Amino acid sequence: MPSYTVTVSTGSQWFAGTDDYIYITLIGSKGCSEKNLLDKPFYNDFERGAIDSYDVTVSEDIGDILLVKIEKHKYWYKDDWYCRHVTVKTPAGDYIEFPCYRWILNDKEIILREGKAKLAKDDKLQMLKQHRKKELEERQKLYRWKEWHPGFPQSIDAHCHSDLPHDIQFDSEKGVDFILNYTKAMENLFVNSFMHMFQSSWNDFADFERIFVRISNTISEYVMQHWKEDFMFGYQFLNGCNPVLIRKCHKIPDKFPVTNNMVECSLERNLTLEEEIEQGNIFIVDFELLDGISVNKTDPCTLQYIAAPICLLYKNLENKIVPIAIQLNQEPGVENPIFLPTDSHYDWLLAKIWVRSSDFHIHQTVSHLLRTHLLSEVFAIAMFRQLPAVHPVFKLLIPHVRFTIAINTKAREQLICECGLFDKANATGGGGHVELVLRSMKDLTYQSLCLPEAIKMREMESKEDIPYYFFRDDGLKVWEAVLGFVGDIVDIYYKDDKTVCEDTELQAFVKDVFVYGLRDNEALGFPKTLKTKEQLVEYLTLVVFTASGQHAAVNFGQYDWCSWIPNSPPTMRCPPPTKKDEVTIEYIIESLPDRGRSCWHLGAVWALSQFQDNELFLGFYPDEHFTEKSIKEVMVKFRKELEEIGSFIQERNKNKKLPYYYLSPDRIPNSIAV
Repeated sequence: MPSYTVTVSTGSQWFAGTDDYIYITLIGSKGCSEKNLLDKPFYNDFERGAIDSYDVTVSEDIGDILLVKIEKHKYWYKDDWYCRHVTVKTPAGDYIEFPCYRWILNDKEIILREGKAKLAKDDKLQMLKQHRKKELEERQKLYRWKEWHPGFPQSIDAHCHSDLPHDIQFDSEKGVDFILNYTKAMENLFVNSFMHMFQSSWNDFADFERIFVRISNTISEYVMQHWKEDFMFGYQFLNGCNPVLIRKCHKIPDKFPVTNNMVECSLERNLTLEEEIEQGNIFIVDFELLDGISVNKTDPCTLQYIAAPICLLYKNLENKIVPIAIQLNQEPGVENPIFLPTDSHYDWLLAKIWVRSSDFHIHQTVSHLLRTHLLSEVFAIAMFRQLPAVHPVFKLLIPHVRFTIAINTKAREQLICECGLFDKANATGGGGHVELVLRSMKDLTYQSLCLPEAIKMREMESKEDIPYYFFRDDGLKVWEAVLGFVGDIVDIYYKDDKTVCEDTELQAFVKDVFVYGLRDNEALGFPKTLKTKEQLVEYLTLVVFTASGQHAAVNFGQYDWCSWIPNSPPTMRCPPPTKKDEVTIEYIIESLPDRGRSCWHLGAVWALSQFQDNELFLGFYPDEHFTEKSIKEVMVKFRKELEEIGSFIQERNKNKKLPYYYLSPDRIPNSIAV
């Protein structure tokens, strides 16, 4: 009688093992085996991290093994099991891999397919077609779209983390509890003694050092020492944690009436402002999105304020970008003066602080929350709903959506909800952040999410003109590496454009993103269908890069750039000045966040800047969803390219006082999980 060897791998995360009875049935092209109990006498099977092998004998030839059915029956109490994969060794000595990477709950069964990726057109057997169809029907019941707030991208239908399908929950919910993590961060930073001091102002800038954790030779310390300097202010628009706003200026807007006389002291080339603009030396950042946004009123004891500044910047003879004019609100007028570097020290300093605070609001809500977190969740839900596990695009994307739905659900539960943590320290809390997302939806265009296009749209692509824009340089290298990786995978499964057009599952995925995730919004320019391989490669590159490189660039620098509170105030407690020569140091200190809000802010940026335990970085795929040798070779090539990028960045950063490392591949997680 033919005998097969079945090897089962159990996950290594907490509580992955089980004492339940595990049964296996081999399903072949000619028939099925008996249902076999996998059990060795006097041995504890299916322990956490274990690899267990069993002999399965069949009474007759069952043909080629196509599917493996695993059933779990309760032994004593509820004991879920995480199965990584099953390997079957045939009587002929061939090995067949069946990836699983799923939890098996209660008295449930799952049916696994062999690991080779297949498009729907490649399945000729009715049994395999039926398996595909049933898997998607079950997933569509589990992964449902829901409107969290009218006008937002749609999200998962779950009230809290524990409502999510078990397969996409965090291994330990405690590890991603925002309240716990923020509180723990404040304890680690020794700032909890100030927490009760809401409304209590600091005495002076030096007083902020009482909660500032000095870590020698780091960016945060350098920021603390140099934050008042114009070069540091300008540098952050290129390489801080929101390097996506600055654009070349071709014409001074009518609402920002800067004249040559105002700025001629700042211009170094003996040219007029108009001539500097023509030569491409003038840049602008406009915070128009913040105009009229509701301010946080959740604490009746503290008035909070938001401005909508416009900032003009200049590339000086050292090729450094420095500010030359700031207007704190959109409507020009006598009570909205244009502040200049030639004004009094405190006038100019406070104007820059207001810009930094405005940048913080756009960064948190638009660049970070909407354009990485919420967007990646849309791709994740559509993927689970429309692509079976055997589909090559599912196998490609699954590592890049790991824990994303879970972190977003937790954020809706604790962070951005009504009375959530966001309300505690941020001027846009209490509903302003929701208005900001709604306003910025119009800018969530497909083109703006493709990094090369996004940089061209802001006319920031020239390395010669703008040599110190490391976000651009490193980001484009990573984008190209991902593009090549995705292209190699697409080439293996899609021989021509016709194959793309005829892939009904792929087209359903793209349609789900457009119709449900992005609410049928034609203005955003997302495709409803994909017609060419080139389109498919770009689309998947956007998905992978948004979840990895783009998120890393705007997330992991938060402690570096925002921990020195005056450089990135989450709220302001006095209105923007309406006249010149009236600002004092006392007024600035009164404007900055109080002690309690400063501590909440510090805890938040610390917690958000930490990698997850067991973080998986770009190019590392320990879960072998793909089993083909050709794909493993593509992955090796991808990792090699990423290593070269990492070496280049490391070499460039040597001896730099301000190294830029957020897009070094060894610091880019595969997915958004924090």
